[in-house]
Amino acid sequence: MPEPSDAAADAAEPSLEEQIAAYQREFQDLDPQVEQVVSALQRLNRRMNVAYGRQTSTLGMSNAEWEVLKALVVSGAPYRMGPGELAKRLGLTPAAMTHRIDRMANEGLVTRERDENNRVRVIVELTHEGREKWLAAMRMATVFEEDLLQDLSGEERQLLGQVLTRLLRRVEEAQPDAGGRLTDLDS
Repeated sequence: MPEPSDAAADAAEPSLEEQIAAYQREFQDLDPQVEQVVSALQRLNRRMNVAYGRQTSTLGMSNAEWEVLKALVVSGAPYRMGPGELAKRLGLTPAAMTHRIDRMANEGLVTRERDENNRVRVIVELTHEGREKWLAAMRMATVFEEDLLQDLSGEERQLLGQVLTRLLRRVEEAQPDAGGRLTDLDS
């Protein structure tokens, strides 16, 4: 029986070079430069999500709750949105959004009240505690992100930001409905 460290090493993800070589072996039409960019972006995104999740968990909240707080802050003062708007922005079903809002309201991060002008409509609003948690998470994220980009000059950061924004725009134009979790991909 292998040692636990051996088993962990066997289960480790192959390097980008190994992955690209395997893909080229199986699919000769592969452009290795394209695959390196795409695979590196995918791995970076996955690892950054893990890092952010670790940070938010130290604050007693999940990445899912962090996403709601971000959406409310981005909406601007007074940091209010309807649950349907939040669900659409985050790519969630209304039921999933309701569950998330329930949990966050119980934790004091948001309030949920009926709209005074339309009693059918519900408004979700960021609380002082929710804003404080958002600020604490932002402080942690800023340190992580500065460390991540420490080896890049200001010009390189600017160029990288521009290039990634161009890629994002291309995907958004080609897949305008891909902002959240697509229902056809969830089944």
